[in-house]
Order: sequence, then C-alpha cells, then structure tokens
Amino acid sequence: MARKITIDPITRLEGHGKIDIFLNDQGNVDRAYFQVPESRGFERFAIGRPAEDMPQITSRICGVCPTAHHMAATRALDDLYKVDPPPAAKKVRELMYNIFFMEDHALHFFFLAGPDFVVGPQAPKAERNILGVLGKVGNEIGLKVIGMRKQWRELMNLVMGKAIHPVFGLPGGISRSITKEDLPRFIKTADESVEFGQFALKLFNDIVLKNPDYMHHITSDTYTHKTYYMGLVDKNNRINFYDGDLRVVGPDGKEYVKFGGRQYLDHMDEHVEPWSYIKFPYLKNIGWKGFEDGADSGIFAVAPLARLNAAESMGTPLAQENYEQYFKICGGKPVHFTLATSWARLIEMLYSAERMKELVADPDIINPDFRTIPTNTPSEGIGVVEAPRGTLIHHYRTDDNGIITKANLIVATQNNAARIAMSVDKAARGLISGGKVDDGILNMVEMAFRAYDPCHGCGTHALPGEMPLVVDIYDRDHNLVRQLRQD
Repeated sequence: MARKITIDPITRLEGHGKIDIFLNDQGNVDRAYFQVPESRGFERFAIGRPAEDMPQITSRICGVCPTAHHMAATRALDDLYKVDPPPAAKKVRELMYNIFFMEDHALHFFFLAGPDFVVGPQAPKAERNILGVLGKVGNEIGLKVIGMRKQWRELMNLVMGKAIHPVFGLPGGISRSITKEDLPRFIKTADESVEFGQFALKLFNDIVLKNPDYMHHITSDTYTHKTYYMGLVDKNNRINFYDGDLRVVGPDGKEYVKFGGRQYLDHMDEHVEPWSYIKFPYLKNIGWKGFEDGADSGIFAVAPLARLNAAESMGTPLAQENYEQYFKICGGKPVHFTLATSWARLIEMLYSAERMKELVADPDIINPDFRTIPTNTPSEGIGVVEAPRGTLIHHYRTDDNGIITKANLIVATQNNAARIAMSVDKAARGLISGGKVDDGILNMVEMAFRAYDPCHGCGTHALPGEMPLVVDIYDRDHNLVRQLRQD
C-alpha cells in the first residue's frame, strides 16, 4: 500500500525544512521532496533604505553566517561607490573573514555533521548530538573545541564590534583596524589555530577514514552526483574566500567558464518549483533540464566540496598536503561524493588557519591607513564572497542619493538547492526498500542534506510568484474551529 513518510522538522541545520518521502505499493521510493517552507523577504526590506545600512541589515538574515552577508554587502558598497580600499583594509577584512570561516566550519563539523560520523549514523537519536560527541571523544577534546571557538569569537568582537552582526565594514575600508598592542594575541591564536586544524583532520582520519563502513557510505552511489562545481579563485586558480573570480568546472573536472562577479547574470539564472520557497540557480548557458546531474544539466554545486574541485590548489602548505591526500584517496579530481564535503570542510579550516598566520605576519595588518573616503555618485554595486556554505552574491541598485531601489541576493544555500534536492531523493531511493524504514535510515537520508550545511534562513528571500498559506485556528480544547486558505 502506498504511503508517505514525513521528516518534520529536519535537524542539525540552520533554518527550517522538511522531507516528504512517497512510497509505492511495493514499499519503494517513488520520489522524495526536500521542502523549504519558510519565507523571509530581505530583498524587499532593503528597498528604500540607505545603501550604507546594507552590511547591518543583511547580517540580520542569519545568526550563524552574519559575517558572510556583512562582507558581501561591504564589497558591494565598494563597487557601488567605485572606491578601492587601501591594502591594509583588504588584509584586515580577509583576516577577520578567515577567522569567521574557522569558527563556522568548527561549528558544523563538531556540532552538526560530526555526530553522524563520531557517534554513528544509526546510533540512538538521543546520542546524535554534541553531548554524544563528547561522550565518544571525551571532555578534554570537547573543551578544546569550545575553547578554540571562544578565542576566535573574542577576536571578532575586538575588531568587528560583534561576532554576531558585525559593524566594521564600510565602503572603501573598515571602521577599526588591528593595533600594535592587539597583534600578539592574533599571532598566538593563529599558531593555535594551525595546531587545531591539524588536530581536527587527524580526528577525522582516525574516526572516519579508518572505518571501512564510513568510507563505504562516503563513496557509495547513494551519496554521489556528477554536477558542475563553482568557487572563488585567485589569479593562480588557488582557493580564496574573500576575493577573486568565479571558476566553474564540469563533471569531468575541466574548466567550463571563469568570470568576474559583475558578469554573474551572464552565467547564472534561477528556476522555481511550486513545492518550495527556495529558488534553484543553474548555469544559464547550459539551461535548466530538471533535477538531473551530468554535463547536459546546468545544476552546479558550491561550498567546500565544490571549492576544492574548482580550485587548482590551496595556496598554503599544510592544507595543500591534505588537499592532495584527499583527491588521492577519493580517486582523483573532481570528487563527486557528497559526504566527502565534511573532509573538504576541515581542509578549508586548516587553510584559514595558515592564511591567518600569513596575514598577521604582514606589516600592513597594523597600518593605520585603512579607509578611502568614497566620492563618486552611487548607482550599482555587486559584491561576491565565499560563505562557508558556498558562493554568496549581493547586488544593489540605488538612486543618486544612495537609496536602494533594487536588491538581489543569491545565497550559498540557494546555489546548492537543486543538488540538495537530488541528494535527498537519491539517498531515500538508495536506503529505503520494501517499506523497511527506521530512525537510523531516516537519519541517513538527512545526512544527504546535512553535508551541505544548508542555511534556509539565508536561502529564502523573495517569493516565486504567490504564497500558498493555510492557517488553522483551534479552540482551547484543540478542536479545529476555522481554516483560512490562500492558494
């Protein structure tokens, strides 16, 4: 008998979502839908506001990745006012951004995705959380993780005003730099961050890579899609989170296209579906061919797995060693295994630690010349950065007084939305058969989206046309007394 299984709410992600799995008469999966039922509206909130407010407004989209929105908005203001920040400002921005990356990646690995590997994908659900992780690895390691994140957040508070909702990005520079007195603290944390990055990768090696069952899941067809991959790279095609061009490689790993942020509309478009509030970006010149992978489908991926595929190297020595080992063990480049994203994430965390060490050793980092005052009349600006969850684009248009007339945000989770939908559907088909379903299997279906570290608070901004809505009104005894519908 046909039936529907619903996972609602899905867990260990940012924002909200649910999964509907439809089984046929044989108990096999006909189709699984990954739905995003929340809708925000920040693109509309921005209209009529001064452009200078955007780094503060858009950082309120999310409490987990506010720094990514703050930085994308700040870079969009540079472009809007046609102002080039001094070298010191660019380096401090990149430094703080890499600190944010480490804090965010550690959050995802140890608190969100980590329980699936450290505790086990089919462990009792009461243990698949940070407390289960602590029970497995011990309090000493738990305190090390918490202590490292505390140090990163304290540095963000010091320079950016607040770790959550930072206030330091300005068109043409920053509001506060690093002083000579601050520097020893940054140097000490940079050294400890490199050590922590190596420790996290060793933990992954010991717990995951040495476990044949985990490696079977990671490399299985159930969690594999051959799509395009996008990420920011510098002029030498090395990975970069703060600046560069967008490079796209195909399912065969060869460069498909490389373009500057200002050309994104020439290469990207968005598709909508009636069952979700999230949009589905795709490569415009290949086109939307439905939820299909392969070279003929315009679906692409972003975030750690995609960034490592899109870049030709990491640019720092220890991260590069791990990058090479990663591709060797995974069978070469590109890596199509969705669950390998957690490994790629830890390699990026080590890269950020090494990049932090390079930047704090640069004399410019304490240069007091950290702002160029803009003088041009604003009109249109585009800012692109890599958020921990993937490529993030802010695009603003203003009148001559700098008042926002149009805002377009293409957020990392949106860029991954089509591949996430495919991943959940494929995992459900691969794991459920004959109607046999238990809590562990359903968690393994959730692992298919969790690898991407999606943030649906960030990912939903404008409505794809209409907004279906059902409001149920109950009396004090929980009896339905009225239903209001907007179809």
